[in-house]
Amino acid sequence: MAQPDNKKFFENLSGAGKAIAVLTSGGDAQGMNAAVRAVVRMGIYVGAKVYFIHEGYQGMVDGGDNIKEATWENVSSMLQVGGTVIGSARCKEFRTREGRLKAAHNLVQHGITNLCVIGGDGSLTGANLFREEWSSLLDELLQQGLIDSSAVQKYSALHIVGMVGSIDNDFCGTDMTIGTDSALHRIIEVVDAIMTTAQSHQRTFVLEVMGRHCGYLALVSALACGADWVFIPEMPPEDGWEEQMCQKLSECRSRGSRLNIILVAEGAIDRHGKAITSNTVKDNRAGKKRLNIIIVAEGAIDSSNKPITTDHIKDLVVQRLGFDTRVTILGHVQRGGTPSAFDRILASRMGVEAVLALLETTTNTPACVVSLCGNQAVRLPLMECVQMTQEVQKVMDEKKFEEAVRLRGRSFENNLNTYKLLAHRKPESELPKSSFNVAVLNVGAPAAGMNAAVRAAVRVGISEGHTMFAVSDGFEGFYKGQIKEIKWGDVGGWTGQGGSLLGTKRTLPAKHLDKIAEQMRAHNINALLVIGGFEAYLGLLDLLGARGEHDAFCVPMVMVPATVSNNIPGSDLSIGADTALNAITDTCDRIKQSASGTKRRVFIIETMGGYCGYLASVGGLAAGADAAYIFEEPFDIRDLQANVEHLTEKMKTSIQRGLVLRNENSNMNYTTDFIYQLYSEEGRGVFDCRKNVLGHMQQGGAPSPFDRNFGTKISAKAMQWISKKLKECYRQGRVFANTEDSCCLLGMRRRALVFQPVVVLKDETDFVHRIPKKQWWLKLRPLMKILAKYKTSYDVSDSGQLEHVVRNRPKEVDASAL
Repeated sequence: MAQPDNKKFFENLSGAGKAIAVLTSGGDAQGMNAAVRAVVRMGIYVGAKVYFIHEGYQGMVDGGDNIKEATWENVSSMLQVGGTVIGSARCKEFRTREGRLKAAHNLVQHGITNLCVIGGDGSLTGANLFREEWSSLLDELLQQGLIDSSAVQKYSALHIVGMVGSIDNDFCGTDMTIGTDSALHRIIEVVDAIMTTAQSHQRTFVLEVMGRHCGYLALVSALACGADWVFIPEMPPEDGWEEQMCQKLSECRSRGSRLNIILVAEGAIDRHGKAITSNTVKDNRAGKKRLNIIIVAEGAIDSSNKPITTDHIKDLVVQRLGFDTRVTILGHVQRGGTPSAFDRILASRMGVEAVLALLETTTNTPACVVSLCGNQAVRLPLMECVQMTQEVQKVMDEKKFEEAVRLRGRSFENNLNTYKLLAHRKPESELPKSSFNVAVLNVGAPAAGMNAAVRAAVRVGISEGHTMFAVSDGFEGFYKGQIKEIKWGDVGGWTGQGGSLLGTKRTLPAKHLDKIAEQMRAHNINALLVIGGFEAYLGLLDLLGARGEHDAFCVPMVMVPATVSNNIPGSDLSIGADTALNAITDTCDRIKQSASGTKRRVFIIETMGGYCGYLASVGGLAAGADAAYIFEEPFDIRDLQANVEHLTEKMKTSIQRGLVLRNENSNMNYTTDFIYQLYSEEGRGVFDCRKNVLGHMQQGGAPSPFDRNFGTKISAKAMQWISKKLKECYRQGRVFANTEDSCCLLGMRRRALVFQPVVVLKDETDFVHRIPKKQWWLKLRPLMKILAKYKTSYDVSDSGQLEHVVRNRPKEVDASAL
């Protein structure tokens, strides 16, 4: 793996002579350690001195041993640890000028003028105030004789970069904060466990989740588990909600459903300010449904600003419906545990970006916060984000709830709109009149999250007035006539199921076009939604190419990418890839732990992905790998030898374990066995070697919260696009669509969901190796190498530039917008 010239990087971004300090403040969040690790290693990599500030602002005020220089080895083995190993504390003294004066003195003593603060809006606001006062604080220290004039001149400016570490995801300007995804994992793990026992006893469950004054955790959890009702601060229930909720629970039971879920945000209130608690909901059950689960978000309110508690909800369900009801308050379980793959990757990217921002900052640069927009890291002025965050609470106090939702940002608003679409079934009389039939099918290998996507498609389609048909076993089932109507209740409980409940196969339609066209005519199919991997993409191209011979294919067709390999052109992400990454990361954690306390050991791990190196590369970043061999980055025996020598040097220090990932098709000659034998031989006397082929465990298991949520939202968007196209293409009593933009793939491109004609994507595709010609994640590979102590180049041209907070971020784009 020959390394490109890194001259440009060091000329422009040398950290020589600079001192950077990193601290975590406020509540802890999973992933903070990954951010600390990235800051330390990137800082050392560019030649800066990096310091830990233990116990947050309290440690900065107290000084002494709380401020220590960090070494590369100090942050080894902390990537998979939850919480924050450098400690976090709330500091009243730092809120006073006297406390900040002490903190300034301690920083000057260590020559620190660059601060990386990981915390919530309060911690970041404090950091900005500290920065604004810095000059006057130095003048005061000079007057007191604690520093001299040369120190005032040398340390004249304090530079601040923030990263938001909070499970609440309540900070405006970023789609996700560090820790949120891991908290969702804890919530969904509990909900999935409760479902298995509650179904046996025909019970209603009311769950209270954290989030302070933000309902994000409750809302996304409701989407991810298919909750029947959710209470969040930003959307207090209207008057009469008690009757509406009880009626909904009863209807679910009467339809034979065995599961109901209610989520309540901690501190929820109704629109009159009356408390809504988990016990309030407890008493509402009738009919055949065996389980109701209600999730309550911390901070939920009713229309009059009264808090909604779990106890209030519990009592309501018991009294009105007589259901056996239980309350579960998750509490600090949501803060604990191992960080998810998403949080490790997010924190690592943000940590590196924070160091780059500090190196590029000037005296005129405002304090910034590193944020995530779509799939791209961006830098935003810190105080713009803080002010908007504070504005949310202000408009909520004024009962301007729609404005509060808008201020929460695009991600929150999309989640809420999707939940409204899926959670409440309209009466038949209120549904739009439509005579369209829409078929949905899975194609290719199973991917976790497919079932969530099918559920969303079916329910949105029914809400749009369509008749929905399910095709079993992909295109093979299509030409065999395995097609049947699917109803709203048929997809209940599908969100958390792994694999493909519809059935899926890799069969392509090219040899069966006549029979498929015949089946489409027989069932009067007016549109197709295909959920799958590369075979689904090829299949859609086959159907598009056959339009000239078969009018039956002249209908709107859209594909939603779903494959663990994440190798679909036109989309940065695919349904199922996040679940696979978590499987890889969890397994690597356990494998590394197996060597704890033993002699030095290197593990060679083989991942799936075909010729696409996404799982190996991004999994390696999440697991802290020393190397990842992939097809897209050719390597030879000299590169393998260099990697062995690099690991040998690391093993001579305090590093005890090494991790090497290999994509299954990275090289036909340098197989996993070959690499294992090479490392074993060349590392003899320094370390021994073990190998592991992860195999199909990467495809199995329950979908992650991210895949459930992503699958649900992208599929709902696809169905809305189908509805729009059906109206546009309906002429003279029939649907006829033969334009390129009537056969699209819906994918995530950087910051937006984009509908792209599949014929346009042909030029972006390497059909021989079944991968896109350009892949965004390749830019993350230098980051993995840097954090593994390799000298390499890092493309700073794509690093986040300072932007301004935009209240209405870009939404989905039609056709070839990119």
